[in-house]
Amino acid sequence: MSKTLSFKTYSAKPVEVERKWYIIDAEGQVLGRMASEIAKVLRGKHKAQFTPHIDTGDFIVVTNAAKVALTGKKEDQKSYFSHSHYPGGVKIDHVKDVLKKKPEKVIEHAVWGMLPHNNLGRQLFRKLKVYAGPEHPHAAQVPVEMKIK
Repeated sequence: MSKTLSFKTYSAKPVEVERKWYIIDAEGQVLGRMASEIAKVLRGKHKAQFTPHIDTGDFIVVTNAAKVALTGKKEDQKSYFSHSHYPGGVKIDHVKDVLKKKPEKVIEHAVWGMLPHNNLGRQLFRKLKVYAGPEHPHAAQVPVEMKIK
């Protein structure tokens, strides 16, 4: 007679998730590598209690977004395409122009592309705070500095 072991799969509940605040200085960081680390923390994949359908992630504050680095010729060649679904509604923005006008959008666009495109992804994306300069209004949350490899 053999005994069978029965293990229960752990599933995190939204009320038992403990959230932390992290701060990242984007100065000199490579955009894609930084965005993938941010997406991982927003999703909660760095925690042992990760559950795919529950928001188990933490908050991220990114400063100095205007000083983010792009590798290769991306600064000159990369562009963002959008269409309004009306005739002639094509809009193409180049990264160089976006970095001058709204540098936060470059990081937000990169991170959004790495999150799930559903209600959970939108909920996760709201926990990302990006600022062009070194100042941010989240000092009261006492964010811990996070180093990107």
